[in-house]
Amino acid sequence: MFSASSRAQKLPTNHLHRRHVLCALLAIPALGLLTACGGAATAGGETTQAAQVTAPLATTVPSGTTLVVGDPSVQAALELSGLDKKLTFPVKFANISGGPATTEAFRANALDVGSVADIPPIHATWTGLDVRIIASVYRQDAVNHPLYELGIAPGAGITDLQGLRGKKIAYSPGQAQGALVLRIIEKAGLQQSDVKLVELPSTGDTYSTALSSKQVDAAPLGGVQIKRYLAKYGADGGTTVRHGLRDDPGHLYAPAKVLDDPAKAAALAEYVGLWGQAQRWIQDHPKEWLEGYYVKNQGLSAEDGQYLIDGAGERDLPTSWTDAIARHQQTIDLLSGEQKKPKLDAAKLYDLRFEAIGGTAYAAAGKGA
Repeated sequence: MFSASSRAQKLPTNHLHRRHVLCALLAIPALGLLTACGGAATAGGETTQAAQVTAPLATTVPSGTTLVVGDPSVQAALELSGLDKKLTFPVKFANISGGPATTEAFRANALDVGSVADIPPIHATWTGLDVRIIASVYRQDAVNHPLYELGIAPGAGITDLQGLRGKKIAYSPGQAQGALVLRIIEKAGLQQSDVKLVELPSTGDTYSTALSSKQVDAAPLGGVQIKRYLAKYGADGGTTVRHGLRDDPGHLYAPAKVLDDPAKAAALAEYVGLWGQAQRWIQDHPKEWLEGYYVKNQGLSAEDGQYLIDGAGERDLPTSWTDAIARHQQTIDLLSGEQKKPKLDAAKLYDLRFEAIGGTAYAAAGKGA
């Protein structure tokens, strides 16, 4: 059902040892009996999760191994930076992004790895799809550099989070925006019963349109949608409210059956290393990123692209996921209670064989290594 985009290409292949990418990055042990996702809820409300392969990652990718990757922005960064030439195996980039499309592609065996926020791996697990996180990126000073702000409809009269009581809020269960709405309600000291959740897909300008038409009173707006909403509807009374929460997680995740294949796992390890280098290149080359990605690739104005760059601040790719897993657990616990889902251990969503790869590559690239 899913095919590579017209821009997708096979990248150069060679079968040299990948010592320049992996020897430093993979000098970490295979860790414990961590598991990843799985499927069925038990009578006690727990979710059982399949055992994870703990064999050390290979340091070379066997000949004939390929990956299908749904990571459009990093595809652009690899090509703009020339890092794609370091890949030792063919990669086909598919024009797939976002949790629902990525999860569907996994189920169709059309994708090996995808880029999403923190909610899709949770919901994939709850729907019986065994997936694991293999790379994570965050924002430094994340509260002051949010991905989303709460858009307020003209005339809604909401000036703070407590003002949401009795109001209609756009809600997309299964996506990051939906989880953020639940966290905002919790922070405001409210219950779901104190507001009216209106299920709407968080795609395109759906939320901005719903706000302007007063279908909802509040909705999480992300990225350039914040700027555009205020520019278009600010004169009519449209505003935004900062939520004061972290909303920054970004992950690469893959089906367990892909990670259980030693050749695919080795290829993913190499990709994650280059992914980390690409994140550093984006951070260190804002002008090239603005022109090459936001303007030429995405068709944004230079002003809108610069707005996104400024809003993102500094990237953070930790080499330890301990704190991130703890935060992820808090989100899972909230969703489990509010959406009546089985309990889930956040640590089992992560394949710790990959824990240090992306962060180590990011740090090394920053030192000019």
